[in-house]
Amino acid sequence: QVQLVESGGDSVQAGGSLRLSCAASGPTFSSFAMGWFRQGPGKQREFVAAISRNPGRTGYADSVKGRFTISRDNAKNTVYLQMNSLKPEDTAVYYCAAVVSDYPGIIYNQRQYSYWGQGTQVTVST
Repeated sequence: QVQLVESGGDSVQAGGSLRLSCAASGPTFSSFAMGWFRQGPGKQREFVAAISRNPGRTGYADSVKGRFTISRDNAKNTVYLQMNSLKPEDTAVYYCAAVVSDYPGIIYNQRQYSYWGQGTQVTVST
């Protein structure tokens, strides 16, 4: 069983930055495709960013492209989401997700992910 634990959520002002981390248990992290999703107040959960297994192709939602960067450190079993130029509309609970996959591309559909973290709150104020 894979466990995902997110951290790094906080309250920041618009224009600020945060880095979210997602630590995964288990020895096969490098075989996972990883994704970040978020659910804002009164909204459905939506795709934010994803990274394939090695060599780590990345993909982003249009709303965060150019501001957020997803990366992974297989030696630390961790995936990161660097968030810059934060906006109030980025306020949400951010979830990390994982799936064992040989697919070389980006997995955008949350239904394809097998494992989920508990979420970390990001609040951006004006």
